[in-house]
Amino acid sequence: MIPSGVTLDIVLVLGILAIAVILFVTEWVRIDAVALMVLAALALTGVLDPTEAVAGFSSPAVITVWAVFILGGGLSRTGVAGFMGRQMLRFAGSSESRLIMSVMVPSAALSAFMSNVGVAALMLPVVMDIARRTGRTPSRLLIPLAFSVLLGGMLTLVGTPPNLLVSASLEAHGLAGFELFDFTPVAAVVAIVGIGYMSLIGRRLLPTRGPAPGSPGQESDLPGLYRLGERLFALDVDERSPLVGTSLADSRLESGRGLLVMAVQRGGKLQLAPNPRFVFRAGDRIIVQGQQVVAEGLGAFQYLTIEPDPVPLEELVSADVGFAEVRVAAGSELIGKTLEDVDFRHRFHGCLVLAVWRDGVPLRTHVSKVALESGDVLLMHGHRGELERCREDVDFHVSTIFDPFVYGLEERLISCVVPRGSPLVGKTLVESRLGDVFGLGVMGIVRGDEKKLIPGPDERLEAGDRLLVKGKPEDLVSARGVHALSRADWTPSLQDLESEDVTVAEAVLAPRSSAGGKTLRELNFREKYGLNVVSVMRGGQILDNLRYLSLRFGDALLLQGPRARLRLLGSEPDFLVLTQSAQQPTRAGKAPLAALLMVAVIGSAISGAVPLHIAAVSGAVLMVFTGCLSMDEAYGFIEWRVVFLIAGMLPLGTALQESGAIDLAAAGVVTVAGDARPLAIVALIYALTVVCALVMPTPAVAILMAPMAIGVAGDLALSPYALLMTVALAVSASFMSLVAHPANMLIMGPGGYRFVDYVKVGLPLTVVCLVVLLLILPVVWPLGL
Repeated sequence: MIPSGVTLDIVLVLGILAIAVILFVTEWVRIDAVALMVLAALALTGVLDPTEAVAGFSSPAVITVWAVFILGGGLSRTGVAGFMGRQMLRFAGSSESRLIMSVMVPSAALSAFMSNVGVAALMLPVVMDIARRTGRTPSRLLIPLAFSVLLGGMLTLVGTPPNLLVSASLEAHGLAGFELFDFTPVAAVVAIVGIGYMSLIGRRLLPTRGPAPGSPGQESDLPGLYRLGERLFALDVDERSPLVGTSLADSRLESGRGLLVMAVQRGGKLQLAPNPRFVFRAGDRIIVQGQQVVAEGLGAFQYLTIEPDPVPLEELVSADVGFAEVRVAAGSELIGKTLEDVDFRHRFHGCLVLAVWRDGVPLRTHVSKVALESGDVLLMHGHRGELERCREDVDFHVSTIFDPFVYGLEERLISCVVPRGSPLVGKTLVESRLGDVFGLGVMGIVRGDEKKLIPGPDERLEAGDRLLVKGKPEDLVSARGVHALSRADWTPSLQDLESEDVTVAEAVLAPRSSAGGKTLRELNFREKYGLNVVSVMRGGQILDNLRYLSLRFGDALLLQGPRARLRLLGSEPDFLVLTQSAQQPTRAGKAPLAALLMVAVIGSAISGAVPLHIAAVSGAVLMVFTGCLSMDEAYGFIEWRVVFLIAGMLPLGTALQESGAIDLAAAGVVTVAGDARPLAIVALIYALTVVCALVMPTPAVAILMAPMAIGVAGDLALSPYALLMTVALAVSASFMSLVAHPANMLIMGPGGYRFVDYVKVGLPLTVVCLVVLLLILPVVWPLGL
């Protein structure tokens, strides 16, 4: 039963909104994908017609947003923004108050016309260098940096997307939208007071996270900040070690125990950051980074015992399990792809490709990484039902040749016993990491009189188990050599990690990085960039098991490697190296032109000669046409998630309005407010907006709150401009939120911050902004009609 006054459309719209909020809070789905789901749901349920559902993509607000991203990118690539920031920081002096003010003022000024997170990314390396030169921990400066870009975003119509969206909401209700600098009188006072508060009072709430970087002019103690001294030790390679003559890549040293080889001492000389082709010699001393418990366990256990007798193929056959061959069909979708690419083992559950027959030669090594070709014959081992299903697949033909013996698999089939006391006892096959550590694929387990072929990944190993595995004996011998290493008495010095050519530095994921959610292994980070990821800090905590760690926006990576490689990484769009020397060179010769184009856009918008979105697009086009940035760079500077989020959520605002849900919500607010004074209404809307911004992206908050504020204004005869100004400023003043403001996430890792730090520093500043707003808003925007 639907209550009186509540229509089916209201129920549908509120249901869609509730699901969207849940997805925003839980982050089960990306925010831009949530927005597109909202758009689709509104159209499919008939709440909006198809034209209304996609109208957000042609909205002037959306067009202005992506054009402003490109304009800001032009200022960044030509060095205009960086120059302004560095000039202001020259006057910082030694006082922490002056230093914080010098960080916040230029950042806020740039954020008035650039993406907030873009300014934070631009200024982050500059501020990190300032912290190193002044001997202060970054945690004293990075929250002020993040908060300043939020304060600066309040200043103009284009400073942040929510400002454009509240203006668009006014226009959707038949009212004149805000002009470019309509926000400035109120927001400037809020920003000035906020910066003053942070410089004088708020700084006392800032954490001092990690050791001081040392005396002014010295490099910061990054190894100390990441507690690297607790995780460094040395291992000796004696003349009988199986590692002698083995390369680092083949040694299984790093994958076998989760260690990171940072240097090798040989003949009194130290070779830093050895590459995977480095070959060990007797007498080498290896400096590694890892958990102390790992070091203490070296040499203590024997993982597996190799049996001398070969494994006959017949032992891998039973009534339910056998071998089969299939030929890759011409025109198959598998051609050019690897077995990993097509997730073969999941597609054909229980089937393992042991070898590939190509041009009369068996390929048996790293089969899962072989790009398949038409005519390849795959030798598979698995359950007979799955093998038959594979043979019937359209991508394969049944092979006319079936002779598993021609593949020479006997050379690769090994029988190993899990000895008593082995660390593998009690672990599942997945937990054992036998594939990564030893390069072995377990095809069967013999336990007493029982034989399990094709064991599941959750099968637990027991002492005395005999494993029937595919692999090279030399791989196993090499891996056993890791555990035969002895720990050296000598403790490496942190200073040994750097030289004239090799250094230690920090990096974070860039705002528009595609590396989020991927592991270092999936990124081929070491192979691609030639750098070691020594440690990762997340939320103030040092993380382990880096090889399998999925990176997140806000993680700080401690890197070691050649300085030239760091500069290469600095030119990549996915990572931001936190030192000025590694930044991509700017097009300084185009700086005056880029500045002139930005001024022209602002002037056109102020004069009213052309609409703001047309002026912004024209400026963006000229940025590319004049060579301030390339078209590919222009696309790279657009925060597409924000664009799709706004375009997908704008129809929800329309649906809330047309269905009557906004009127219902406004009536609820009026009922709660009762006979409260206008300033109390302003405070209530401010508080509601701040709370919503704790769990939702700011564009979504603006889209939802702006129509409701207009409804409240109509019911109480208040100025819609004053209430929408309140919504816009409150969205930016939600300093505690990590969800709403990517700038807060960006500085979390480098600052070693925890969520409580944002609450401790941000909550008082949020209240300060409210007090200033209540004092200034009625003067500039009278509350009554």
